[in-house]
Amino acid sequence: MGDHAFAAETAVGPGGAVTISDAWNAPTGPNGGYVAAIVLRAMQDAVGDPARSPRSLTCHFLRPPQPGPATLEVTVERAGRSVSTLTARLVQDGKPMVLAIAAFSLAFASPQTWQLDGPPDVPPPDALEPFRPRPEMPAVAHRFETRWALGGVPFSGAPDAVSGGWLRLAHDRQPLDAPLVTLLTDAWMPASFSRLSAPAMAPTIDLTVHFRAPLPLAGHGPDDHVLAIFRSRHVQDGFVEEDGELFAQDGRLIAMSRQLAILR
Repeated sequence: MGDHAFAAETAVGPGGAVTISDAWNAPTGPNGGYVAAIVLRAMQDAVGDPARSPRSLTCHFLRPPQPGPATLEVTVERAGRSVSTLTARLVQDGKPMVLAIAAFSLAFASPQTWQLDGPPDVPPPDALEPFRPRPEMPAVAHRFETRWALGGVPFSGAPDAVSGGWLRLAHDRQPLDAPLVTLLTDAWMPASFSRLSAPAMAPTIDLTVHFRAPLPLAGHGPDDHVLAIFRSRHVQDGFVEEDGELFAQDGRLIAMSRQLAILR
């Protein structure tokens, strides 16, 4: 697989035409982070101002799209002096698949800047062995290189629903831009699986990403990893929430995420 395959597989053509690739399939359909990355790329094109960075993206997944052509309908709801708000609909075969809203803005002067919570103390990526997916695992499992660093492994009956480690694309080498960050927020095995003792599925209902660093991330090399940490605290009526954080190798916070999923 050549360089920048991810960029090609999330490309948006004239009129919002996109092609959903089956190379990102999970057990319940295309990976939600992959689909959200396509949506965000179309919204970036509609903003048309590189100085207005994505700050917040929320996607609601109505139904899983199928591999093949689809269309993104993007509306600029408001373009203020500093902040732009956009909505988007991913439509396939005349049916809405994803509804999204996002905020883009210039940088604001701040009275203070802080990061009170840094990344957990884990071994560096070179000290950990990469996970090698089995051939029968879903296609999306083969698109990432993961190095487990924190929490219980899936279906081990661990006491906490915490999971994380070092993460990067398995083959592509590209700048760490906003679509790629969006993908990485949904690239790890659900943290709730650590507490379970038998296999399950967790299709996403909604995913929100808050982008906390200027992107593409300066100083992030093509072979660098991202530290991804995910936690779940509550399961009720079959729904589980998951909070995530992405850190650069130098400890900078890149993004925060939250999603609601059905645990079944």
